[in-house]
Amino acid sequence: MASILYVCVRPERGAADAEHVSFQRGLGVAALDQLDLISDPLTDELLSRHDGFVIGGSPFNVTDAVKTPLQQRVEADLERIAARALSGEAAAMFTCYGIGVVTRLLGGALTLERPESTRASEIRTTDEAASDPLFGPSAPALTVFTAHKESAVAVPPGATLLATNAACAVQAYRVGTQLYATQFHPEPSPQDFANRMTFYRNNGYFDAAEFDAVKAEILAAQDVGGEDLLRRFALTFG
Repeated sequence: MASILYVCVRPERGAADAEHVSFQRGLGVAALDQLDLISDPLTDELLSRHDGFVIGGSPFNVTDAVKTPLQQRVEADLERIAARALSGEAAAMFTCYGIGVVTRLLGGALTLERPESTRASEIRTTDEAASDPLFGPSAPALTVFTAHKESAVAVPPGATLLATNAACAVQAYRVGTQLYATQFHPEPSPQDFANRMTFYRNNGYFDAAEFDAVKAEILAAQDVGGEDLLRRFALTFG
């Protein structure tokens, strides 16, 4: 792969900087280009220059009833990246908030009725994932970090379900061969995720009064497998 671009959609600067480091480590690359969509729009030059995109999480929700012009522009830019991956001109992995953008683009529905709190969760790979270059080697299950308010009701039209669990039916899917979307966060280590909690303590992802207990559970997580997916993403499309 000529280059991979990390696309930031977090308004919180400290959380965004740490997420960039996490993605770079997970991908196993010496350097990782960055675009902060909160401050800079996606240009045609950036879109065409990179062959791979990894999109981080955000406190935004696609189902937000009221959206600022910034959020509307961010979602439009993410759709442009998704369209490029759908065309086969690039590869992309959308995470967390990004799966909502892709699901809506594909004509799927989103719900606020299946949230997951901040925790380490086991997800199961599907039969269709067995031949997938990213998820196949992780079968039949892997542990990842979750924290979201909205999720896809079902796998959207044209997508192949790759991972699921009882709490969230659509944990990951692929569209075509080069567009991936995950509801979970593949990039953080337990320490990364515990550190991120401090930025979102009062955002409703967990009971703020239980911060210490939730943090302890996160730090105790074993054999987290999200980074393996990122490493395979870089190797597969390299």
